[in-house]
Order: sequence, then C-alpha cells, then structure tokens
Amino acid sequence: MTTTSNDTEATAVLTRVTEALDVVLDGFPPDPGTVTMETRFVDDLDLESIDLVTLTAELRSQYGERVDFPAYFASLDIDRIADLTVGDLVHHIVERLR
Repeated sequence: MTTTSNDTEATAVLTRVTEALDVVLDGFPPDPGTVTMETRFVDDLDLESIDLVTLTAELRSQYGERVDFPAYFASLDIDRIADLTVGDLVHHIVERLR
C-alpha cells in the first residue's frame, strides 16, 4: 500500500472520528476544523473515560469488532491513555482494517 493510499485512509478515518466526536460531545462539539491528528482527547477535548467508551462504541458501529477497541485500550497504560491523540486512534483503526 502506498503512502498516498495510507494518507487517504487516515483522512477518511479522521473524518469519521471527528463525526463520532460530534455525536459524543452533543451540545459541545469541537469547532469545525479544530480536530487534527495531534489533538489530545483528554487535554484538548476534555474527554473523560466514559466519553472515550462512548466514542469507541460509536466507532464500533462503523468499523465493527475487528478494530477491537477494548484490547487496544487494555494494551495502554493509564498515562498513555491520558495522552492519547486522535492520530493514535486513527492509526490503530487504519492498521486493524488492513
């Protein structure tokens, strides 16, 4: 798979993650265009653990079980989860969809 294809996949997943964030943060969605690959879920978006659970449930409805969010989060320590970026999640999804 080429870099261009990888970029296209990541862009599509980033769009889907942003849409899911709009659902999860109903009433307080991020401003359009402000969610990037570097955006941190906790520090930048003020997501709490329940919000991450809701986000992954929303994404699971799109991508199914093969993305396996519970296993992904279980593989991370608490400090890593607290510093998780949108890009980290996007890359996980892209890798699992291959």
